[in-house]
Amino acid sequence: MDNRPKVGVGVLIVKDGKVLFGKRKNAHGDGSWCFPGGHLEFNEPWEECAVRETLEETGLSIKNVNFATATNDIFPVEGKHYITIFMTAEYNSGDLQIMEPEKCEQWSWFDWTNPPQPLFISEQNLIKQGFNPFKHSE
Repeated sequence: MDNRPKVGVGVLIVKDGKVLFGKRKNAHGDGSWCFPGGHLEFNEPWEECAVRETLEETGLSIKNVNFATATNDIFPVEGKHYITIFMTAEYNSGDLQIMEPEKCEQWSWFDWTNPPQPLFISEQNLIKQGFNPFKHSE
């Protein structure tokens, strides 16, 4: 068994002053809310991973994809450890859909100041860092 951390990419997508969250199912963090995202593939740029995962999971096209921050996420119950690279992006086009119903129960847009609960550990850690996707534009 390889005990090294895995690399995940989370995509914080902004549209009309709100942020997209999905409710996880049938995976670690079942029932918690997180951004679209997934595993970084070998030799894949972070921006391409963000675009690919967003399209695969939500059917949405995004633009202005940028690195935001990273978190060190330990899941003691599941025995998993991830480094999550958070990318920010803006909605570009497409209709929001549940493209992977076996992994996601629903997608919804929320105010950053009132996110859905419970949040996935990576998103909890992001908020604990004091990250705010709207700080730079205020």
